[in-house]
Amino acid sequence: MYRTKQDFITDWETSSRGTLDVLRPVTDEALGQAIVPGHNSLGWIGWHVTTALGYFTNLLGFRLSALKSLTQPNEAATIADQYERYAGEILRAAEQFTDDYLLEEVDVHGTMKPRGAVLRMMMDHQTHHRGQMTVLLRQAGLPVPGVMVPTKEQMTK
Repeated sequence: MYRTKQDFITDWETSSRGTLDVLRPVTDEALGQAIVPGHNSLGWIGWHVTTALGYFTNLLGFRLSALKSLTQPNEAATIADQYERYAGEILRAAEQFTDDYLLEEVDVHGTMKPRGAVLRMMMDHQTHHRGQMTVLLRQAGLPVPGVMVPTKEQMTK
């Protein structure tokens, strides 16, 4: 749970940059890459991570800019560009947070939770799916960025 505005901002800048680093190598041809047929694809997960930001910010009581469509785009760059826009909107909103704001409780499907806990859920959700995407990047033969630590490929250079 985040208790200070600056702690969230610091983590968000790092985490959203890492997610964008995972989204940028995706090609249009790789959007359908799945671990096995019938499972979530690289494109689906990327779009899910992007659109879920709106879900979490709605819980917090603010809205991100509207999407043209909820349908997953067929262009990988469109997904990454929309994620980058939303990440920036969240950062700009966070600059207006106060530490007290993070402690205020909001309704999360019938359970009251501090806003700082909802932000932590948003961060954990994105990190979970970013890990899935790195596996799919490797399966698709695309470069895998070292988000938390260097990748095997980066360490052998």
